[in-house]
Amino acid sequence: MTITTGTVSPPARNTLVALARGILTGGVVGASLAALVVGALIESVLLFVAGLVLPVAYILLVLLAGVPRLAREAAIAPHTALAMVESREAVGGEATSDVAVRFDLTVAPDGVPAYRVAFTQDINLVDLADYRPGAVVVVQYPPDRPWRVRIVKRPTPLWEERAADARLDSAPGPAVVSETPKSCAVGLVMLVVMLLAAAGVVLGFRAELFDEGSSAGSGSSDRPSVSSSSSTSTSTSTSTSTSTTVVSSASGSVALGPGQSFLDKGELRRAVGALTKGTEARAALTVVVQDRLLSVVYAPTASNAPTFDPESLPYDRFPALVEEARSSLGVGSPRSWQVTVERLTGSLTIRVSVTGAEGTASLEADGDGTVVRRTTAG
Repeated sequence: MTITTGTVSPPARNTLVALARGILTGGVVGASLAALVVGALIESVLLFVAGLVLPVAYILLVLLAGVPRLAREAAIAPHTALAMVESREAVGGEATSDVAVRFDLTVAPDGVPAYRVAFTQDINLVDLADYRPGAVVVVQYPPDRPWRVRIVKRPTPLWEERAADARLDSAPGPAVVSETPKSCAVGLVMLVVMLLAAAGVVLGFRAELFDEGSSAGSGSSDRPSVSSSSSTSTSTSTSTSTSTTVVSSASGSVALGPGQSFLDKGELRRAVGALTKGTEARAALTVVVQDRLLSVVYAPTASNAPTFDPESLPYDRFPALVEEARSSLGVGSPRSWQVTVERLTGSLTIRVSVTGAEGTASLEADGDGTVVRRTTAG
């Protein structure tokens, strides 16, 4: 039995469905990528997570939408037809008993023109000789997707008998049936939608992005060199080339510039005067002095805490006290020092602490600057 062959055209893709899917895919890809980038820049956890969740949700939605189609395809019985092997080529799997073989067949369905199709199928090495060029085999394929051909390795006796008696002519080639590829228009639309979605996300958060840029560009020039912990709104600050003074209702501080120290003669008293200049005299809770930083914490209004007048301290004695603590308390080479003045115990106490290689040591003096106690390192 000889079957005359012709050609068959592949079914056309539904352009509207492909276009809609391209628009959705482009929008999801563009929006999710932009959300990840913008979320990271503005440190928005919600936006960053949305960029991760959106593509996952879209993939799940596509899979769920395809379940009815897969169910319909499974319910349709495949078509069975005879086919002739035009060529074969092993393309992988030599190390196993099954080898991937690329087939080129002429498929001759009953009652319709024959067509050429190329596909890959795993074939056992023992059975490979049964699929030599020119051999007639039995194949099956979905009715609506004739390019998804599979060779039936064990056909029914009826089809096996038909294959043994059939003689097929080769279909004109090299027209290999496959699904119509996506058009350039669909790809272009997907790209445009992706860019528009990304731009929409960026524009939606442009205020946060521009604020981030302004803050990064301004650097530390807008920040004061010394900050106050006061929560009141009445505060003043002045700065020169050598020091910065910040005064508020709760505290005051003076920071010296490079090359200066509060151990310099008269420097500490001048700094205290700068804190009280032009303001009412206020009682202090503590005064802390470091090499280039003076901090004063003032007592709140109507406070019953023990206080003292910061201008009454023996500042001229501070350099000598620091020098004695650094040289006579066994700290080796001192790295830092600090003077703390308070009267929490009732009497005014001036405590000098120094830290060095051997540990921390301190001495205490009274309100006149006379040493009353020493604590050596270790």
